[in-house]
Order: sequence, then structure tokens, then C-alpha cells
Amino acid sequence: MAGLNLRSVLLFSAFLRLFLVLYGEWQDAHMEVRYTDVDYLVFSDAAALMAKGESPYRRSTYRYSPFIAFLLIPNSFIHPSWGKFLFSASDLLVGFLIHKILKLRRVPERLITCSVMVWLFNPFTFTIGTRGNCEPTVCAIVLWIIICLMKGSLLQAAIWFGFVVHLRIYPIIYALPIILVLDPLNFQPCSTTPALTDWSSIKNPQAADGSYRGKRSFRAFLINMLSWRRVMFGLVSGAVFFMSTGFFFHLYGWEFLHEALLYHLTRTDPRHNFSIYFYHIYLNYERDFSVSEKLVSFLPQVMVQIALIFSFAHDFPFCFFVQTVAFVAFNKVITAQYFVWYFCLLPLILPWSKMKLKGKGLVCILVWIGAQTHWLLWGYLLEFKGKNVFIQLWISSLMFLAANTFVLTATITHQCYSPVFCHPRPPISNKFVKRE
Repeated sequence: MAGLNLRSVLLFSAFLRLFLVLYGEWQDAHMEVRYTDVDYLVFSDAAALMAKGESPYRRSTYRYSPFIAFLLIPNSFIHPSWGKFLFSASDLLVGFLIHKILKLRRVPERLITCSVMVWLFNPFTFTIGTRGNCEPTVCAIVLWIIICLMKGSLLQAAIWFGFVVHLRIYPIIYALPIILVLDPLNFQPCSTTPALTDWSSIKNPQAADGSYRGKRSFRAFLINMLSWRRVMFGLVSGAVFFMSTGFFFHLYGWEFLHEALLYHLTRTDPRHNFSIYFYHIYLNYERDFSVSEKLVSFLPQVMVQIALIFSFAHDFPFCFFVQTVAFVAFNKVITAQYFVWYFCLLPLILPWSKMKLKGKGLVCILVWIGAQTHWLLWGYLLEFKGKNVFIQLWISSLMFLAANTFVLTATITHQCYSPVFCHPRPPISNKFVKRE
């Protein structure tokens, strides 16, 4: 590991992704099973329509912001793989931003390199961009927002947050922890940038002690709700979201609003869905779900999110990670691309984890991969062999939820809680002071 640095890791990663893009072109031309993600074909068709001045939503199943199709317009006149190179470049940018975040927290270079490699050489991540999926671009924006918050660039963080929620609605779950982090104690008037808690604080019992974090976060949230930083962040991010949405609504009307936003709030997919709700969705696919049914599916998500946020908000990279894992695990629709949402955050928490790769860490990896492989086996028998294995597939979805829950709880119990910002500890009440 001593001979590796960020430049060599990024160069090797770039060549790996270049090879995979070129190989994907060959496989698409010579093999029955395509390497290119079906979403990329949808993106490309929508971009071709935009290049002609038409609505991207004339392409059926295009359910994204028009901005993504706009980025892929060069597919029509430069090369059909332009978007793959763009998304792969975003993939590399995620690795660079991970390095930047850990560097700001003064993590040793060896640990930073290992953490960056967890992203860059993860099979899930280096194939997602080269197959033409847009998720690395969203991940890069989320990481940039973290950097802006760490540097105290709140206006820029608010602008990017509003935009990324417009682009992919799921980052809205990070709004409440960000509001909690915008605490007056973290942003002192005498300093333009907040003081960061560095990696060495992992050995400091006071910095790692999380016994006070929940009460303090909730009280600070109630007392300082209307601090100017919180109001500014909410107004600016909301304005950017509504301006972006309003602009495209003006261009493409209700079709845009339904396909890009409303569809994802009520999405129900009976196929290729890891969720425990898939069988219920399949059995009732042709009818509208009642309000109570929709509420039942959202309640577990909301309850888990609130518990995680008020427990870990001040260590917000870790909070974002556990939030995202829980959000995906309890969602009504789960596809493989959703895993990338938390894989980009995983390297940010590893330097503070007490979990050993040769012990509990390996167990977590095997449990998660095993549960997913088990699901894919039944999914293959259903989709490709036409076997009636719906009950078995539903049971495997329950097992996958159990595996995600096991990994999530193991991650939390082995994590050294370390708030990102240094702030004074609360004063000790006189009644707790021992009198001589």
C-alpha cells in the first residue's frame, strides 16, 4: 500500500473504466446479453428527442429530470458512448471527493487510500457508470454538499442541495440532519469556517462519546429552529428546487411533473424489485392502493429515519450512510442501482469503524452478498425460466431485509461516533458537582 497514492489509484481506475466501456461496445455487438444498462438506452433516446427540440418524455419510461437527457445530447453527434464516459468520469470524481473529505478530517493517508479504493474498485460501482447509469453523478453532488458544509460554504451547499433533490428526489432525506448540523455552536461568529473534529479524536473518549448527542440535538433543533443559517438554507435550497422544477414544468408541462417527480412518490414495480412489498404489489398491480396501505408502507421508513437522524445527525456523513441504507432497505421499490447511493458514503465512515475485515466485517459482507445472491437465484427462475416461485422470491426478500438490518445494526454498534464539528461541551449543572 506504501507505493499507492491518489494519482496512481485514479489512473488505474480510469483505465479500468475505459476498458469496460470499450468491452461493453463489443459485448453489445456480439452477444445476446447486453452490457449496456437499459436505462442508458432510455437516456439516449430522450437526449436525441431534446436535440431535435422535442420533449424527452415522448420516450416512454423516461422518468428523470430533463437535465440528464440534456447532458447526453452529445450522444447524437459525438459518439453514442459519450454518456458512459461522462458517468464514468463522475465515478472517478466521487473517488476524488472521498479523498478530499477524509483529508479535511486529517485521516492518515494510508487509510484514505484504502477508503477511496473501497469505492473505486467495488464491482457494483465500476460497472454502474460504464454500463451507462447516472447515479455516480448524483453521488458526486451529494459528496460535494458534504464538503461545502464542512467548509462552512452554506450558500453553495443550499444551492446544490436544491438541485440534487430536483435531479433525484431521494436526497431529501438528508434535509433534517443538515438542519440539525446548522447549529450556532458549530458556526461561531468569530470564525468564517467551523472547526472540524479530526481523525485523532477517535482516541478521545469525550469526542467519541455519543451519550449526549440525542438530547442536545433535539433541544438545539427546537430552540434554534429559526436561526438565520437554517432559514437561509431552507429558503435557498427550496428556491433552487422550485425554480428548476418550474422551469422544466414551463417547457414540458404536467407530463414532466408526473414522470420526473410524482411517479417516484407512488412508484410500484412488480418486477426486478428486492423489496418485501413486491409480492403485494404484484397481486394488486391493476388496482389503486388505499391510503392506509400507502401509510403502512411509509411508516417503518419514517420511524427508522427519525430515530437515526436524532441519534447521529452531528456525525452527518455517518448519519447519511445509515439513513440511506435504511431508506433503501425499507423502500417499496429496491433495484440494484440504489445500492450505489450508500456505497459512495461507505468510505467516509470506515476510518471510524472498529469492525475488522477479518472478523465481523467479513461476516457482514458474506451475509449481504449471500442474501442478494439467494434473491437473484429465485429471480432468475421467475424471469428467465417462467417458474412459479413467487412465494420463494418473497421469502428471499424478507431474508434480504433481515441481512440489511443485520449489517446496519453491526455497523452502528461498531462505529466510533465522532461529530464533524468541534463545539463546546455543555456546562455541568452544579447539582452534579461533588462538594468537598
